Amino acid sequence: MTGSAARTKGQASGAAPHVVVLFGATGDLARRKLLPGLFHLCMSRLAPELRMVGTSLEELDDEGFRKLAAEACMQFSRRAVSREDLDNWLQTLRYVPQSSGAGALSAAVTEQAAQLEGEVRLLHYLSVPPKAVIPVIQILEDAGLVKGARVVMEKPFGTDLESAVALNAAIHEKFDESQIFRIDHFLGKEAAQNILAFRFANGLFEPIWNRTFIDHVQIDVPEKLSLEGRAAFYEPIGAFRDMVVTHLFQILAFVAMEPPTALASRAISAEKNKVFESMVPLDPHNVVRGQYRGYREEPGVSSDSDTETFVALKCEIDNWRWAGVPFYLRTGKCMAEGQRIISIAFREPPKSMFPPGCGIGLHGPDHLTFDLADESKVSLSFYGKRPGPGMKLDKHSLQFAIAETEAVRDVLEGYERLILDAMHGDHTLYTTSEGIERLWEVSAPLLEDPPPVRSYDVGSWGPNAIHQLIAPHAWRLPFDRAWRSAK
Repeated sequence: MTGSAARTKGQASGAAPHVVVLFGATGDLARRKLLPGLFHLCMSRLAPELRMVGTSLEELDDEGFRKLAAEACMQFSRRAVSREDLDNWLQTLRYVPQSSGAGALSAAVTEQAAQLEGEVRLLHYLSVPPKAVIPVIQILEDAGLVKGARVVMEKPFGTDLESAVALNAAIHEKFDESQIFRIDHFLGKEAAQNILAFRFANGLFEPIWNRTFIDHVQIDVPEKLSLEGRAAFYEPIGAFRDMVVTHLFQILAFVAMEPPTALASRAISAEKNKVFESMVPLDPHNVVRGQYRGYREEPGVSSDSDTETFVALKCEIDNWRWAGVPFYLRTGKCMAEGQRIISIAFREPPKSMFPPGCGIGLHGPDHLTFDLADESKVSLSFYGKRPGPGMKLDKHSLQFAIAETEAVRDVLEGYERLILDAMHGDHTLYTTSEGIERLWEVSAPLLEDPPPVRSYDVGSWGPNAIHQLIAPHAWRLPFDRAWRSAK
Protein backbone atom coordinates (compact mmCIF):
# COMPACT_ATOMS: atom_id res chain seq x y z
CA MET A 1 0.00 0.00 0.00
CA THR A 2 1.50 3.32 -1.02
CA GLY A 3 1.73 6.29 1.33
CA SER A 4 -0.89 8.24 -0.61
CA ALA A 5 -3.26 5.26 -0.64
CA ALA A 6 -2.75 4.78 3.07
CA ARG A 7 -3.57 8.42 3.75
CA THR A 8 -6.73 8.11 1.67
CA LYS A 9 -7.82 5.14 3.75
CA GLY A 10 -6.98 6.95 6.97
CA GLN A 11 -8.97 9.98 5.90
CA ALA A 12 -11.95 7.76 5.06
CA SER A 13 -11.87 6.19 8.53
CA GLY A 14 -12.33 9.48 10.38
CA ALA A 15 -9.73 8.46 13.00
CA ALA A 16 -6.23 9.83 13.58
CA PRO A 17 -3.23 7.79 12.39
CA HIS A 18 -2.23 5.14 14.91
CA VAL A 19 0.78 3.23 16.11
CA VAL A 20 -0.41 -0.11 17.49
CA VAL A 21 1.84 -1.75 20.08
CA LEU A 22 0.96 -5.44 20.23
CA PHE A 23 2.14 -7.27 23.35
CA GLY A 24 2.09 -11.05 22.93
CA ALA A 25 2.65 -10.52 19.20
CA THR A 26 3.85 -14.11 18.61
CA GLY A 27 1.08 -15.82 20.58
CA ASP A 28 -1.86 -17.89 19.38
CA LEU A 29 -4.44 -15.09 19.54
CA ALA A 30 -2.17 -12.74 17.63
CA ARG A 31 -1.56 -15.29 14.87
CA ARG A 32 -5.18 -16.42 14.54
CA LYS A 33 -7.04 -13.14 14.94
CA LEU A 34 -5.07 -9.98 15.64
CA LEU A 35 -2.47 -10.00 12.87
CA PRO A 36 -4.93 -11.03 10.12
CA GLY A 37 -7.42 -8.52 11.55
CA LEU A 38 -4.96 -5.63 11.57
CA PHE A 39 -3.90 -6.53 8.03
CA HIS A 40 -7.51 -6.37 6.87
CA LEU A 41 -8.12 -3.07 8.65
CA CYS A 42 -5.07 -1.61 6.94
CA MET A 43 -6.37 -2.74 3.55
CA SER A 44 -9.87 -1.38 4.18
CA ARG A 45 -11.16 2.17 3.98
CA LEU A 46 -12.46 1.82 7.53
CA ALA A 47 -9.18 2.12 9.38
CA PRO A 48 -6.76 4.99 9.79
CA GLU A 49 -3.21 4.69 8.57
CA LEU A 50 -1.51 2.20 10.87
CA ARG A 51 2.00 1.26 11.82
CA MET A 52 2.65 -1.55 14.26
CA VAL A 53 5.28 -2.56 16.79
CA GLY A 54 5.12 -6.16 17.95
CA THR A 55 6.72 -7.32 21.17
CA SER A 56 6.88 -10.56 23.13
CA LEU A 57 9.30 -12.87 24.90
CA GLU A 58 10.43 -14.41 21.59
CA GLU A 59 13.90 -13.32 20.42
CA LEU A 60 13.02 -12.26 16.86
CA ASP A 61 14.16 -9.45 14.60
CA ASP A 62 11.96 -7.45 12.21
CA GLU A 63 12.29 -9.99 9.39
CA GLY A 64 11.53 -12.94 11.65
CA PHE A 65 8.37 -11.24 12.88
CA ARG A 66 7.33 -10.28 9.36
CA LYS A 67 7.67 -13.91 8.31
CA LEU A 68 5.50 -14.99 11.25
CA ALA A 69 2.89 -12.32 10.41
CA ALA A 70 2.84 -13.37 6.73
CA GLU A 71 2.24 -17.00 7.65
CA ALA A 72 -0.52 -15.99 10.08
CA CYS A 73 -2.34 -13.91 7.48
CA MET A 74 -2.05 -16.58 4.78
CA GLN A 75 -3.25 -19.34 7.12
CA PHE A 76 -5.95 -17.66 9.18
CA SER A 77 -7.39 -14.78 7.15
CA ARG A 78 -11.02 -15.43 6.19
CA ARG A 79 -10.61 -13.26 3.11
CA ALA A 80 -8.54 -13.60 -0.03
CA VAL A 81 -5.02 -12.28 0.58
CA SER A 82 -3.24 -10.30 -2.12
CA ARG A 83 0.46 -11.11 -1.91
CA GLU A 84 1.34 -7.61 -3.11
CA ASP A 85 -0.81 -5.98 -0.42
CA LEU A 86 0.59 -8.34 2.19
CA ASP A 87 4.20 -7.62 1.26
CA ASN A 88 3.57 -3.87 1.41
CA TRP A 89 1.90 -4.18 4.81
CA LEU A 90 4.68 -6.35 6.22
CA GLN A 91 7.18 -3.57 5.60
CA THR A 92 5.26 -1.37 8.04
CA LEU A 93 5.84 -3.82 10.93
CA ARG A 94 8.57 -3.59 13.55
CA TYR A 95 9.46 -6.01 16.33
CA VAL A 96 11.15 -5.46 19.70
CA PRO A 97 11.87 -8.39 22.04
CA GLN A 98 10.87 -7.56 25.60
CA SER A 99 14.41 -8.43 26.65
CA SER A 100 15.55 -5.28 24.83
CA GLY A 101 13.86 -3.14 27.49
CA ALA A 102 11.54 -0.15 27.62
CA GLY A 103 14.00 2.15 25.87
CA ALA A 104 14.11 0.01 22.73
CA LEU A 105 10.32 -0.19 22.67
CA SER A 106 10.02 3.59 23.01
CA ALA A 107 12.53 4.15 20.20
CA ALA A 108 10.66 1.78 17.86
CA VAL A 109 7.33 3.50 18.56
CA THR A 110 8.92 6.91 17.92
CA GLU A 111 10.35 5.69 14.60
CA GLN A 112 6.98 4.28 13.53
CA ALA A 113 5.13 7.47 14.51
CA ALA A 114 7.57 9.48 12.42
CA GLN A 115 6.33 7.62 9.33
CA LEU A 116 2.81 8.99 9.86
CA GLU A 117 1.41 12.45 9.24
CA GLY A 118 -0.52 14.61 11.68
CA GLU A 119 -1.31 13.88 15.31
CA VAL A 120 -0.53 10.22 15.98
CA ARG A 121 -2.37 8.20 18.62
CA LEU A 122 -1.12 5.12 20.46
CA LEU A 123 -3.14 1.92 20.94
CA HIS A 124 -1.61 -0.79 23.13
CA TYR A 125 -3.09 -4.28 22.78
CA LEU A 126 -2.28 -6.55 25.75
CA SER A 127 -2.60 -10.10 24.41
CA VAL A 128 -0.83 -11.47 27.48
CA PRO A 129 -1.61 -13.80 30.43
CA PRO A 130 -3.26 -12.19 33.48
CA LYS A 131 -0.05 -12.30 35.55
CA ALA A 132 1.76 -10.27 32.87
CA VAL A 133 -0.68 -7.35 32.76
CA ILE A 134 0.84 -5.25 35.57
CA PRO A 135 4.46 -5.79 34.38
CA VAL A 136 3.40 -4.74 30.85
CA ILE A 137 1.71 -1.62 32.22
CA GLN A 138 4.94 -0.80 34.02
CA ILE A 139 6.92 -1.26 30.79
CA LEU A 140 4.60 1.22 29.07
CA GLU A 141 5.15 3.77 31.83
CA ASP A 142 8.93 3.27 31.76
CA ALA A 143 8.84 3.73 27.98
CA GLY A 144 6.85 6.95 28.26
CA LEU A 145 3.96 5.45 26.30
CA VAL A 146 1.06 6.06 28.70
CA LYS A 147 0.01 9.68 28.19
CA GLY A 148 -2.91 9.97 25.75
CA ALA A 149 -2.69 6.28 24.83
CA ARG A 150 -5.48 3.71 24.84
CA VAL A 151 -5.00 0.17 26.10
CA VAL A 152 -7.00 -2.91 25.08
CA MET A 153 -7.07 -5.67 27.70
CA GLU A 154 -7.89 -9.34 27.17
CA LYS A 155 -9.86 -11.44 29.67
CA PRO A 156 -9.94 -12.55 32.39
CA PHE A 157 -10.32 -9.30 34.31
CA GLY A 158 -9.40 -10.81 37.66
CA THR A 159 -10.45 -14.19 39.04
CA ASP A 160 -12.71 -12.98 41.87
CA LEU A 161 -13.91 -9.71 43.37
CA GLU A 162 -10.74 -9.09 45.40
CA SER A 163 -8.38 -9.65 42.47
CA ALA A 164 -10.57 -7.62 40.08
CA VAL A 165 -10.60 -4.65 42.47
CA ALA A 166 -6.84 -4.90 42.92
CA LEU A 167 -6.23 -5.20 39.17
CA ASN A 168 -8.42 -2.19 38.37
CA ALA A 169 -6.75 -0.13 41.09
CA ALA A 170 -3.28 -0.99 39.77
CA ILE A 171 -4.19 -0.12 36.19
CA HIS A 172 -5.90 3.11 37.25
CA GLU A 173 -2.60 4.25 38.75
CA LYS A 174 -1.27 4.54 35.20
CA PHE A 175 -4.35 4.81 32.96
CA ASP A 176 -7.63 6.65 33.37
CA GLU A 177 -10.75 4.51 32.94
CA SER A 178 -11.50 6.38 29.70
CA GLN A 179 -8.23 5.00 28.28
CA ILE A 180 -9.03 1.36 29.10
CA PHE A 181 -10.87 -1.01 26.75
CA ARG A 182 -11.69 -4.44 28.24
CA ILE A 183 -12.44 -6.55 25.21
CA ASP A 184 -15.17 -9.16 24.74
CA HIS A 185 -15.03 -10.32 21.14
CA PHE A 186 -18.53 -11.83 21.41
CA LEU A 187 -19.98 -8.31 21.55
CA GLY A 188 -18.09 -7.36 18.39
CA LYS A 189 -20.09 -9.84 16.35
CA GLU A 190 -22.83 -8.59 14.03
CA ALA A 191 -25.39 -10.96 15.56
CA ALA A 192 -24.76 -9.68 19.09
CA GLN A 193 -25.23 -6.09 17.97
CA ASN A 194 -28.32 -7.16 16.04
CA ILE A 195 -29.99 -7.85 19.39
CA LEU A 196 -30.16 -4.09 19.98
CA ALA A 197 -31.68 -3.55 16.53
CA PHE A 198 -34.28 -6.27 17.01
CA ARG A 199 -35.24 -5.09 20.45
CA PHE A 200 -35.40 -1.35 20.05
CA ALA A 201 -36.08 -0.71 16.35
CA ASN A 202 -39.13 -2.93 15.93
CA GLY A 203 -42.61 -2.35 17.28
CA LEU A 204 -43.20 -6.09 16.86
CA PHE A 205 -40.67 -7.11 19.55
CA GLU A 206 -40.18 -4.16 21.90
CA PRO A 207 -43.61 -4.43 23.62
CA ILE A 208 -43.26 -8.19 24.31
CA TRP A 209 -39.67 -8.17 25.60
CA ASN A 210 -40.56 -8.79 29.26
CA ARG A 211 -41.76 -11.31 31.85
CA THR A 212 -45.37 -11.12 30.64
CA PHE A 213 -44.52 -12.72 27.30
CA ILE A 214 -41.11 -14.37 27.74
CA ASP A 215 -40.92 -17.66 29.64
CA HIS A 216 -37.16 -18.14 29.83
CA VAL A 217 -33.90 -17.34 28.04
CA GLN A 218 -31.01 -19.61 27.07
CA ILE A 219 -27.48 -18.49 26.25
CA ASP A 220 -25.61 -21.55 25.02
CA VAL A 221 -21.97 -21.56 23.89
CA PRO A 222 -20.64 -25.14 23.67
CA GLU A 223 -17.18 -25.67 22.16
CA LYS A 224 -15.73 -28.73 20.42
CA LEU A 225 -12.20 -27.56 21.20
CA SER A 226 -10.14 -29.10 24.00
CA LEU A 227 -7.36 -27.35 25.93
CA GLU A 228 -5.07 -27.27 22.87
CA GLY A 229 -1.98 -26.97 25.02
CA ARG A 230 -3.29 -24.10 27.18
CA ALA A 231 -3.29 -25.92 30.53
CA ALA A 232 -1.10 -23.29 32.19
CA PHE A 233 -3.82 -20.69 31.52
CA TYR A 234 -6.89 -22.89 31.95
CA GLU A 235 -6.10 -24.90 35.10
CA PRO A 236 -6.34 -21.96 37.55
CA ILE A 237 -9.24 -20.35 35.64
CA GLY A 238 -11.81 -22.92 34.46
CA ALA A 239 -14.91 -22.56 32.32
CA PHE A 240 -16.85 -20.21 34.62
CA ARG A 241 -14.14 -17.58 34.96
CA ASP A 242 -12.99 -17.98 31.36
CA MET A 243 -16.36 -17.79 29.63
CA VAL A 244 -19.32 -16.91 31.84
CA VAL A 245 -18.13 -13.76 33.62
CA THR A 246 -16.39 -12.26 30.61
CA HIS A 247 -18.65 -13.42 27.75
CA LEU A 248 -22.03 -14.93 28.62
CA PHE A 249 -22.94 -12.37 31.30
CA GLN A 250 -22.11 -9.60 28.83
CA ILE A 251 -24.47 -11.10 26.25
CA LEU A 252 -27.11 -11.48 28.96
CA ALA A 253 -26.88 -7.73 29.58
CA PHE A 254 -27.60 -6.99 25.90
CA VAL A 255 -30.67 -9.24 26.07
CA ALA A 256 -31.97 -7.84 29.36
CA MET A 257 -31.03 -4.14 29.39
CA GLU A 258 -33.55 -1.31 29.36
CA PRO A 259 -33.64 1.04 26.34
CA PRO A 260 -30.61 3.37 26.54
CA THR A 261 -31.22 7.09 26.18
CA ALA A 262 -28.96 7.08 23.10
CA LEU A 263 -26.98 4.68 20.96
CA ALA A 264 -23.82 5.83 22.69
CA SER A 265 -21.21 4.15 24.84
CA ARG A 266 -22.01 5.89 28.12
CA ALA A 267 -25.76 5.33 27.84
CA ILE A 268 -25.40 1.65 26.88
CA SER A 269 -22.82 0.97 29.60
CA ALA A 270 -25.16 2.55 32.16
CA GLU A 271 -28.02 0.23 31.20
CA LYS A 272 -25.77 -2.86 31.15
CA ASN A 273 -24.52 -2.00 34.64
CA LYS A 274 -28.12 -1.69 35.85
CA VAL A 275 -28.70 -5.27 34.71
CA PHE A 276 -25.63 -6.43 36.63
CA GLU A 277 -26.82 -4.57 39.72
CA SER A 278 -30.19 -6.35 39.46
CA MET A 279 -28.71 -9.84 39.12
CA VAL A 280 -29.37 -12.14 42.07
CA PRO A 281 -26.14 -13.64 43.51
CA LEU A 282 -25.62 -17.10 42.07
CA ASP A 283 -26.96 -20.04 44.06
CA PRO A 284 -24.47 -22.97 43.88
CA HIS A 285 -27.48 -25.34 43.91
CA ASN A 286 -28.45 -23.87 40.51
CA VAL A 287 -25.05 -24.61 38.97
CA VAL A 288 -23.73 -27.76 37.29
CA ARG A 289 -19.95 -28.06 36.93
CA GLY A 290 -18.41 -30.69 34.69
CA GLN A 291 -15.06 -32.01 33.55
CA TYR A 292 -14.61 -34.01 30.37
CA ARG A 293 -13.19 -37.50 30.73
CA GLY A 294 -9.50 -37.42 29.92
CA TYR A 295 -8.95 -33.82 31.07
CA ARG A 296 -6.68 -34.90 33.92
CA GLU A 297 -4.45 -36.70 31.43
CA GLU A 298 -3.86 -33.50 29.45
CA PRO A 299 -0.24 -32.20 29.61
CA GLY A 300 0.13 -29.73 32.48
CA VAL A 301 -3.11 -30.75 34.24
CA SER A 302 -3.04 -32.02 37.83
CA SER A 303 -4.05 -35.67 38.31
CA ASP A 304 -6.62 -34.60 40.92
CA SER A 305 -7.72 -31.37 39.20
CA ASP A 306 -11.06 -29.91 40.29
CA THR A 307 -11.10 -27.39 37.42
CA GLU A 308 -14.40 -27.37 35.54
CA THR A 309 -14.30 -27.59 31.75
CA PHE A 310 -18.09 -27.22 31.64
CA VAL A 311 -20.61 -25.10 33.48
CA ALA A 312 -24.37 -24.67 33.25
CA LEU A 313 -26.31 -22.38 35.54
CA LYS A 314 -29.57 -20.62 36.20
CA CYS A 315 -29.46 -16.95 37.08
CA GLU A 316 -32.17 -14.39 37.78
CA ILE A 317 -32.61 -10.66 37.36
CA ASP A 318 -34.63 -9.08 40.14
CA ASN A 319 -36.19 -6.09 38.44
CA TRP A 320 -39.58 -5.08 37.11
CA ARG A 321 -39.02 -6.40 33.57
CA TRP A 322 -37.50 -9.81 34.36
CA ALA A 323 -38.69 -10.90 37.81
CA GLY A 324 -39.44 -14.63 37.68
CA VAL A 325 -37.82 -15.24 34.27
CA PRO A 326 -34.91 -17.69 34.52
CA PHE A 327 -31.82 -17.21 32.37
CA TYR A 328 -30.03 -20.49 31.61
CA LEU A 329 -26.37 -20.32 30.60
CA ARG A 330 -24.20 -23.19 29.36
CA THR A 331 -20.66 -23.50 28.01
CA GLY A 332 -18.00 -26.18 27.93
CA LYS A 333 -15.13 -27.78 26.07
CA CYS A 334 -15.03 -31.05 24.09
CA MET A 335 -18.78 -30.95 23.51
CA ALA A 336 -20.86 -32.36 20.68
CA GLU A 337 -20.95 -29.17 18.60
CA GLY A 338 -19.50 -25.70 18.53
CA GLN A 339 -22.42 -23.26 18.74
CA ARG A 340 -23.16 -19.75 19.98
CA ILE A 341 -26.86 -19.13 20.38
CA ILE A 342 -29.29 -16.99 22.32
CA SER A 343 -32.79 -18.45 22.50
CA ILE A 344 -35.79 -16.47 23.73
CA ALA A 345 -38.67 -18.81 24.66
CA PHE A 346 -42.09 -17.18 24.59
CA ARG A 347 -44.93 -18.18 26.89
CA GLU A 348 -47.46 -20.63 25.50
CA PRO A 349 -51.16 -19.71 25.24
CA PRO A 350 -52.95 -20.20 28.57
CA LYS A 351 -55.56 -22.54 27.06
CA SER A 352 -55.65 -24.58 23.86
CA MET A 353 -58.75 -25.05 21.74
CA PHE A 354 -56.93 -27.52 19.48
CA PRO A 355 -57.71 -31.25 19.71
CA PRO A 356 -55.32 -33.74 21.33
CA GLY A 357 -52.74 -35.09 18.92
CA CYS A 358 -52.84 -32.03 16.65
CA GLY A 359 -49.14 -31.35 17.23
CA ILE A 360 -49.30 -28.17 19.28
CA GLY A 361 -46.61 -28.08 21.94
CA LEU A 362 -44.87 -31.09 20.41
CA HIS A 363 -41.78 -29.03 19.54
CA GLY A 364 -41.80 -26.75 22.57
CA PRO A 365 -42.74 -23.06 22.75
CA ASP A 366 -42.19 -20.41 20.12
CA HIS A 367 -38.60 -19.17 20.05
CA LEU A 368 -36.62 -16.23 18.77
CA THR A 369 -33.08 -17.49 18.20
CA PHE A 370 -29.91 -15.51 17.51
CA ASP A 371 -26.94 -17.45 16.14
CA LEU A 372 -23.78 -15.59 17.16
CA ALA A 373 -21.51 -17.60 14.87
CA ASP A 374 -19.70 -15.81 12.08
CA GLU A 375 -22.56 -16.62 9.67
CA SER A 376 -24.90 -14.54 11.89
CA LYS A 377 -28.47 -15.85 11.67
CA VAL A 378 -31.82 -15.10 13.31
CA SER A 379 -34.85 -17.39 13.44
CA LEU A 380 -38.41 -16.91 14.70
CA SER A 381 -40.28 -20.20 15.16
CA PHE A 382 -44.06 -20.65 15.44
CA TYR A 383 -46.84 -23.19 14.90
CA GLY A 384 -48.89 -23.22 11.71
CA LYS A 385 -51.48 -25.47 10.13
CA ARG A 386 -50.31 -28.36 8.01
CA PRO A 387 -51.92 -28.18 4.54
CA GLY A 388 -54.72 -30.69 4.00
CA PRO A 389 -57.84 -31.91 5.80
CA GLY A 390 -58.12 -31.77 9.57
CA MET A 391 -56.22 -29.62 12.01
CA LYS A 392 -52.61 -30.76 12.24
CA LEU A 393 -49.98 -28.25 13.32
CA ASP A 394 -46.31 -28.13 12.36
CA LYS A 395 -43.45 -25.97 13.61
CA HIS A 396 -42.31 -23.40 11.06
CA SER A 397 -39.75 -20.60 11.15
CA LEU A 398 -38.88 -17.30 9.59
CA GLN A 399 -35.13 -17.09 9.13
CA PHE A 400 -32.65 -14.40 8.22
CA ALA A 401 -28.94 -14.86 7.52
CA ILE A 402 -26.47 -12.09 6.93
CA ALA A 403 -25.06 -14.16 4.06
CA GLU A 404 -28.29 -13.39 2.20
CA THR A 405 -27.60 -9.65 2.18
CA GLU A 406 -25.56 -7.67 -0.29
CA ALA A 407 -23.59 -6.21 2.62
CA VAL A 408 -22.11 -9.55 3.71
CA ARG A 409 -18.67 -8.51 2.45
CA ASP A 410 -18.72 -5.50 4.76
CA VAL A 411 -18.92 -7.62 7.91
CA LEU A 412 -15.98 -7.19 10.24
CA GLU A 413 -14.88 -9.98 12.55
CA GLY A 414 -15.38 -9.32 16.25
CA TYR A 415 -11.77 -8.40 16.95
CA GLU A 416 -11.58 -6.14 13.88
CA ARG A 417 -14.70 -4.24 14.88
CA LEU A 418 -13.55 -3.79 18.46
CA ILE A 419 -10.02 -2.68 17.57
CA LEU A 420 -11.54 -0.11 15.22
CA ASP A 421 -13.91 1.07 17.97
CA ALA A 422 -10.96 1.49 20.34
CA MET A 423 -9.17 3.64 17.75
CA HIS A 424 -12.25 5.86 17.69
CA GLY A 425 -12.45 5.90 21.50
CA ASP A 426 -15.85 4.16 21.42
CA HIS A 427 -16.53 2.13 24.60
CA THR A 428 -20.00 0.92 23.54
CA LEU A 429 -19.04 -2.75 23.18
CA TYR A 430 -16.49 -2.79 26.00
CA THR A 431 -16.77 -3.65 29.70
CA THR A 432 -16.39 -1.13 32.55
CA SER A 433 -14.52 -1.65 35.82
CA GLU A 434 -17.78 -1.07 37.68
CA GLY A 435 -19.56 -3.76 35.68
CA ILE A 436 -16.85 -6.38 35.99
CA GLU A 437 -16.51 -5.88 39.75
CA ARG A 438 -20.27 -6.28 40.20
CA LEU A 439 -20.21 -9.55 38.23
CA TRP A 440 -17.53 -10.96 40.50
CA GLU A 441 -19.68 -9.89 43.46
CA VAL A 442 -22.64 -11.80 41.95
CA SER A 443 -20.37 -14.81 41.43
CA ALA A 444 -18.98 -14.88 44.98
CA PRO A 445 -21.37 -17.52 46.44
CA LEU A 446 -20.45 -19.95 43.65
CA LEU A 447 -16.71 -19.32 43.93
CA GLU A 448 -16.83 -19.75 47.71
CA ASP A 449 -18.86 -22.98 47.63
CA PRO A 450 -18.67 -24.60 44.19
CA PRO A 451 -20.58 -27.84 43.60
CA PRO A 452 -18.48 -30.91 42.77
CA VAL A 453 -17.42 -31.48 39.18
CA ARG A 454 -19.25 -34.22 37.31
CA SER A 455 -17.67 -36.22 34.52
CA TYR A 456 -19.00 -36.09 30.98
CA ASP A 457 -18.02 -37.80 27.75
CA VAL A 458 -16.08 -36.03 25.03
CA GLY A 459 -18.56 -35.23 22.26
CA SER A 460 -21.57 -35.06 24.60
CA TRP A 461 -23.70 -32.14 25.79
CA GLY A 462 -22.38 -32.17 29.35
CA PRO A 463 -23.29 -34.03 32.56
CA ASN A 464 -26.80 -35.48 32.82
CA ALA A 465 -27.60 -33.10 35.70
CA ILE A 466 -28.13 -30.28 33.18
CA HIS A 467 -31.60 -31.67 32.42
CA GLN A 468 -32.69 -31.40 36.06
CA LEU A 469 -31.31 -27.86 36.14
CA ILE A 470 -33.53 -26.62 33.32
CA ALA A 471 -36.62 -28.79 33.97
CA PRO A 472 -39.49 -28.50 33.15
CA HIS A 473 -37.95 -26.81 30.11
CA ALA A 474 -35.48 -28.39 27.69
CA TRP A 475 -32.21 -27.22 26.17
CA ARG A 476 -32.56 -25.93 22.61
CA LEU A 477 -29.25 -27.51 21.65
CA PRO A 478 -29.02 -29.87 19.93
CA PHE A 479 -31.51 -28.37 17.48
CA ASP A 480 -34.32 -30.62 16.25
CA ARG A 481 -34.13 -28.95 12.86
CA ALA A 482 -31.09 -27.61 11.05
CA TRP A 483 -30.79 -24.02 9.92
CA ARG A 484 -31.80 -23.49 6.33
CA SER A 485 -28.76 -22.80 4.19
CA ALA A 486 -28.61 -19.49 2.34
CA LYS A 487 -29.21 -19.78 -1.38
